[in-house]
Amino acid sequence: MAENTISYNPRMSFIKSGQRVADHGEVFTPAWMVDAMLDLVKGETERIDSRFLEPACGSGNFLVHVLQRKLAAVELKFGRSDFERRHFALLAVMCCYGIELLADNIAECRSNMLEVLAGYLDLEEADDLYRAALYVLSQNLIHGDALKMRTSDDQPVTFAEWGYLGKGKFQRRDFRLDTLTQMSALGVEGTLFAHLSKHEIFTPAKTYPPATVSELARAGLRDSPEEVA
Repeated sequence: MAENTISYNPRMSFIKSGQRVADHGEVFTPAWMVDAMLDLVKGETERIDSRFLEPACGSGNFLVHVLQRKLAAVELKFGRSDFERRHFALLAVMCCYGIELLADNIAECRSNMLEVLAGYLDLEEADDLYRAALYVLSQNLIHGDALKMRTSDDQPVTFAEWGYLGKGKFQRRDFRLDTLTQMSALGVEGTLFAHLSKHEIFTPAKTYPPATVSELARAGLRDSPEEVA
């Protein structure tokens, strides 16, 4: 890439403290190992709309690398159209999900992901796209316990499925993680949100009106958009 850079410089060692290792088994994965593991599913990491969930995301070692690969795909496909490049870059962020037990880690993860996107698109904090991405990350990267499938305030973990409708419009539908995990018992093939009409468990918990980047940016400053019946 000539003009746009997709860079990330982690500011941490593999271990924050011995106590955290003892209490939580917290050890961070080195970049070379992350890349080697992601290469095992290389095609999916380079597909903009493929969805990745890291159930113990830490500060984002895996998710940051996934986002970098997705943004490289965005640049390759849409680099000549600033409008499409910006919207598909946001979609790349929308397709990354994480759950993390420790509050400081999830805050760092959101910050690190946002840093990658902002660096790629040269965004300022006042930009609507920056604030829209911040809102998306607040919904996609959850402070909670993946094993219990509960948030830090003891609510069911709920993920937003984001879709790009084209012409600058995004669609959001919410699904509870504990409901989605029943998918394995159905023997349904496909991705996490595939074949939603085949069984009642794939009915969204909420569906929201299509929204522009500006509307998503404003959503971070107020209550969630009104639910669509």
